[in-house]
Amino acid sequence: MTTRKTVSIKSKAAARKLPVRKPSIQKLPDSETAQKRSSSPALKKSAKKSKKVSKKKVVRDSFTMPHIEYLKIGEIKAISLRSGMHVKKSEVLRAGLKVLAKLNATQLKRVLGDLEKIKTGRPKKH
Repeated sequence: MTTRKTVSIKSKAAARKLPVRKPSIQKLPDSETAQKRSSSPALKKSAKKSKKVSKKKVVRDSFTMPHIEYLKIGEIKAISLRSGMHVKKSEVLRAGLKVLAKLNATQLKRVLGDLEKIKTGRPKKH
């Protein structure tokens, strides 16, 4: 019985295969080819794609912070919404990093020293 199953499976697979069609290519004279290339929207799009700068890689990370500081993100988002600008949490954090990067070493040390030390890792569920 094993041979029957394999034979029937092979014959079904062979019956499913369709012939492969090769696309027909038409040659155009040089002047027509140049004209078609310059006016073809598909070719224009592909030329634009090749000129694009590659996307920057992003990193996904998680962190722990006190609830009160987390609420500050919401407050900053609300302030920016009132001024007509929609921002995401990640944008608020990235903006904060830009501001911190502008500080000199003593200012940065003071700011980081004022932070409450917290236990890292995921908080326990209540």
